[in-house]
Amino acid sequence: MNNTEQQFLKELDDKLWKAADKLRASLDAANYKHVVLGLIFLKYVTDAFEERQEQLLELFQQGSNDNIYYLPREDFASDEEYQQALQDELEQLDYYREANVFWVPKAARWSTLKEKAVLPVGSVIWQDDAGNDVKLRSVSWLVDNALEEIEKSNVKLKGILNRISQYQLENDKLIGLINTFSDTSFTKPVYAGETLHLHSKDILGHVYEYFLGQFALAEGKQGGQYYTPKSIVTLIVEMLQPYSGRVYDPAMGSGGFFVSSDKFIEEHAKEQHYDATEQKKHISVYGQESNPTTWKLAAMNMAIRGIDFNFGKKNADSFLDDQHPDLRADFVMANPPFNIKDWWSETLAKDVRWQYGTPPKGNANFAWMQHMIHHLAPTGSMALLLANGSMSSNTNNEGEIRKRLIEEDLVECMVALPGQLFTNTQIPACIWFLTKNKTGGKGKMNRKGEVLFIDARRLGYMKDRVLRDFTAEDIAKIANTFHAWQMDKDYQDEAGFCFAAQLADIQKHDFVLTPGRYVGAQEQEDDGELFAEKMARLTEQLREQFAESDRLEAEIKRNLRGLGYEF
Repeated sequence: MNNTEQQFLKELDDKLWKAADKLRASLDAANYKHVVLGLIFLKYVTDAFEERQEQLLELFQQGSNDNIYYLPREDFASDEEYQQALQDELEQLDYYREANVFWVPKAARWSTLKEKAVLPVGSVIWQDDAGNDVKLRSVSWLVDNALEEIEKSNVKLKGILNRISQYQLENDKLIGLINTFSDTSFTKPVYAGETLHLHSKDILGHVYEYFLGQFALAEGKQGGQYYTPKSIVTLIVEMLQPYSGRVYDPAMGSGGFFVSSDKFIEEHAKEQHYDATEQKKHISVYGQESNPTTWKLAAMNMAIRGIDFNFGKKNADSFLDDQHPDLRADFVMANPPFNIKDWWSETLAKDVRWQYGTPPKGNANFAWMQHMIHHLAPTGSMALLLANGSMSSNTNNEGEIRKRLIEEDLVECMVALPGQLFTNTQIPACIWFLTKNKTGGKGKMNRKGEVLFIDARRLGYMKDRVLRDFTAEDIAKIANTFHAWQMDKDYQDEAGFCFAAQLADIQKHDFVLTPGRYVGAQEQEDDGELFAEKMARLTEQLREQFAESDRLEAEIKRNLRGLGYEF
């Protein structure tokens, strides 16, 4: 993506967010996101539908022997008949399903919303199948009707689109939001006089992702759940490299790992010499989410991206109601709730998933880890974002579970992350990379009995006063180090950053996996200043600081005496 496209998306984000944020006066963040994201979804499905219509209209009129869509003009008595036939063909549902495009009934199309929303309440807007007049009740009802019509026509979307009438929004505010989205070109964007090579799916997907992040900021943390920073998601995907296979996230949230995996295939197509569209057919995604709202948002996110998905029959607790009991995934990645306390049920006491020890009832960290291992294919790899305490805690069997995992050679790599990465928590975090097969193959070396430690705490930059983020270079440095070690290709330990440890090294540290214990101190560059000269300079600096400290102390005491307080 070039700078012009990035600037276009940034300004689009700002414009749409400001428009949407006007609803905050009437709704809290937890509710107005449904209104905004629902409208984004309706705009997307219409754009995709109309794009397919344009393709079909061109195909209908292209005369060639191998074009099964061709409608010859000579088969019709007049131009009027021919044009009507073209329009009738455009309304055939199968043409859209075969291209993995959602069918959008006329009542749900964006043009209908825009046209009918401005009419006075009570106006007749169309006739139903029985020929009865249908009158406009409110703009919220009009939007809900569109969502309902789409669900009826697309089984995959059944039950996942949130209705908005319950929020009792004023018609004018919704009309303003509809107009804002209408005035934005998602299909043929132009910025600063330059036509951009961005597809509507990419633009709306970007907007959707941006809004999810903003809503997460507005809502704050809930029950230990934290919005995963985009750079961390990207880092995990770049390290695991999911080119093909089954991808699973048991705590999927809005589906960020699936979106990033989809982007990963697109971004590496040129260097790997494959067609991205064809390669994506070799990826299948499986997810689970307990929160019903988030489960629906994830499904909408996949629909906007055109990603086929299996999120189970319903929202459900991954421990108590596993929606994919037989799944063995090639890649498992997750950012589950940190240190969650109220997860336990006595029905889990002898669960088959606790292969390495029963996790403590008061902390689900190692329950998540073992759930993911259970669903990992024999040659699969996984990444799990957890609180730093998981690397060293010995509380309530956690130390014993960690020891078993190490001794059975499941741990592949540990990455310590810098602080201030999360928007709504300061809990320090790390990434566990585990695999069931370290014997090598497919370009990888035999790494049995070894663990790579990466200390990334010094990487990143402050994007604002409170939040740190990784640059693309930071992500590449970590991922390339991991891959170099996996393939034994130009890998070298680097003091203060990475170290390839043997099992004996880890035993010496009582099976604690904190990277800082292994990578050592960062080498200091020689600044060229002689030791004697440096000591003299620093001693003089210290003397001046002591003198300043004495002066400030005397000043404070004097001020206190002036207020009647002796010190």
